[in-house]
Formats: sequence, C-alpha cells, structure tokens
Amino acid sequence: MASTATKLHSALAIDAATLIADIEAYLAQQAPRTAHPLVTKTTAQLVAEALQAPAADPASAAPELVAPARWWRILPDWVLALTPARRLHGAGRTITVSQHLELTALVLQQYGHHRGGLRSRSGRRCILGAQAVLYRLGYGDEATAEAAGRAMQNVLRRRGIEADYHAWNDQPGRSPEEALQLIRDAINHTQET
Repeated sequence: MASTATKLHSALAIDAATLIADIEAYLAQQAPRTAHPLVTKTTAQLVAEALQAPAADPASAAPELVAPARWWRILPDWVLALTPARRLHGAGRTITVSQHLELTALVLQQYGHHRGGLRSRSGRRCILGAQAVLYRLGYGDEATAEAAGRAMQNVLRRRGIEADYHAWNDQPGRSPEEALQLIRDAINHTQET
C-alpha cells in the first residue's frame, strides 16, 4: 500500500510540475519584445555590459519556480496563498487580463472542470476556482482577476445571459468545452479592445 501511495504522490507531483511549467512557458512567450528590431539584447544585458559585468541570463532573473505537489489540490485553497508557496511560484508576478484568462483556461485543462463550487474534492476547478489558484499562487493581482471576470461577464451579456459567470458555470449540464469557450471569447474580446 505504501508503494501505491508513493506512486500516486509521484504522479500527482509531475502533473503539478506540468501546470507550472506550462504557465511559465506561456508567460515567457508573452514577454515584451524590444522596441527596435536591431536591438537584440535586453535592458539588463545592456546595463551589465555597460558596467563591464558579466551578462546576466534573463531567464535566471526570474525567481526559480518549483511546482506545488498535486496533493495540494485536496488541501484548502488558502494554503496556496501562504508566503512560502507564493514565493515558490508566481510571487506577485504582474500579468495582463488576457494572460490571466489564458492561464485560467490552462488551469481548467490541467485540473479539470467542476460545477457547483470552487473545487471538487479531487481538485477539479470551476472558472472562479481556477482564477483563485492563479491569484493565490501570485500570478496577477485581485484587480487583474476582477477585470478578467468582467470580460467574461461582458461576453455573457452579449449572449443575452444575465447570470454571473460563476453562477453560469455552475448550471447543471455545463460542459468543460462551454466554460473554455467562454474564456476564449473573453480573451478575443479583451484583445480587440
């Protein structure tokens, strides 16, 4: 039995590592590009070169991220907000509303979709629960999460739906595909404005 528990813990840790790696890969793709095509070095590299210091690797400038063990999914969500957990992950990283929505979809895809509460006992998340994971791990802030919620709410209003997006998510029969489509539509609307 101990062997089964060890295998389960190992598999769960790998899944959490995949989620954090996917979040970091997405954010790396979203990094701002240089203002001029002839500039190929980052500001940090140019400053380091000017001071005759060894060039700093831009990837190492970010905090080293370690994925939370997947078993955290069964613990209360507030545990993610503990200072050591936040320091290991997003640690107050600023993200855009569009990035928050993309990452919300990523959490739903990685953890699974849930209706009827923020999370299931197995760790599946509703849309609001997925947003809470990002916020508690330090990816974005409350204002970013609220703006993302307004973007989803605006999509529902354009469809003639007055229910709050989290109540809409919890309606019987709501599929994961419908939840992801709402998020994608909100992303598209956010990028248009």
